Amino acid sequence: MKKDIILGGVGGQGILSIAAVIGYASINMGWYIKQAEVHGMSQRGGDVQSNLRISDQEIYSDLIPQGKADLIIAVEPMESLRYLPLLAPDGWLITNSEPFVNIPNYPDLEKIHAEIRSFPRHVLVEADKMAKEINAAKSANMVILGASSPFIGIEFDKLESAIRAIFGKKGDTVIQNNLNALNLGREFALKNM
Repeated sequence: MKKDIILGGVGGQGILSIAAVIGYASINMGWYIKQAEVHGMSQRGGDVQSNLRISDQEIYSDLIPQGKADLIIAVEPMESLRYLPLLAPDGWLITNSEPFVNIPNYPDLEKIHAEIRSFPRHVLVEADKMAKEINAAKSANMVILGASSPFIGIEFDKLESAIRAIFGKKGDTVIQNNLNALNLGREFALKNM
């Protein structure tokens, strides 16, 4: 088993938390993991990107070659399009539909959605809206991770265990909010893929 995953978004959206959960779960599966991150101007709403490679065999490089990513997981729709050249022909694009508008000339959202929908293997998720509906507005990233979970190849209970471990010091409410968001995203993907 091997998965090459690109994580993309804007600073403050929880990309690195998604990477931590996948990494923790992968290690608990007994797998190898390599990760490379680009933080950009994350403190100012700039792009954040991570290459995440997981495998049951040894991994020699932390960078994913162009056209070889199995999965793009994005918490921001325009950012998802930035990484399409890295996606394999049979790869999946999982992205939030709701933008983080941090520039005055943000492109037309309908055009962005149309571009995403033109891709044959995609899941376009209203993650921010879904997280708010379960009173977990800060857990939109976990909705996206849940929507990605059918494609990652990690046992779902390992992702749940990783959330419990990573967010354990933040208290039971934060853990439960993130678990609820994860499950909501997974249900959405299973119904809409």
